[in-house]
Amino acid sequence: MKLTTRRLAVIGMLGGISILLGATPLGFIPIGPTKATIMHIPVIIGSIMEGPVAGLLIGLIFGVFSMFQAAVMPTSPVQIVFLDPLVAVLPRVLIGLVAYYSYAAVRKLTGSILSGRKSVITATVGAATLGTLTNTVGVLGMIYIRHAAVFAEKLGIDPNTVGVAIWGTAVTNGIPEIIVAILIVTAVVQALQKLTQKEL
Repeated sequence: MKLTTRRLAVIGMLGGISILLGATPLGFIPIGPTKATIMHIPVIIGSIMEGPVAGLLIGLIFGVFSMFQAAVMPTSPVQIVFLDPLVAVLPRVLIGLVAYYSYAAVRKLTGSILSGRKSVITATVGAATLGTLTNTVGVLGMIYIRHAAVFAEKLGIDPNTVGVAIWGTAVTNGIPEIIVAILIVTAVVQALQKLTQKEL
């Protein structure tokens, strides 16, 4: 995939949006007792609109900023685990790849049985769902594998129950995050497709 000036501009813009969401309360939407993060959504949109390399680069910007934020302006004691690039960066890079290839696969599978618009919507829903799961499961999974003891200590919980706490968070936050991602990504991709007249 060629990195044209336009594509680099889109990567920079969506990467900047991810940073803005992470640095402000805009990155979280209260849903009942939990907050759904939307910081990964620009990565999914970028990968659908501009391809896997764009998604990978936007995810890299998101992940590196997470490390920077954990080092310079942590908002929680557990953010120390985000100094690990396998927690902060790797899952965010994978968001774009998973979102793009799941979108392409669903488009290919549904292209012959659904109209163009319905196929795009179905593929977008799939990409938003799997991209969000990649972020949630990837980050929390790496925290559990690499930093369970530190995570338990910072939260003041029994190390034997840290797995329950981490995967409980995955369920309570993950479901609202998927729903929010589907709604936002579907609306934005359809609007951008009309605006750019680009066949996805």
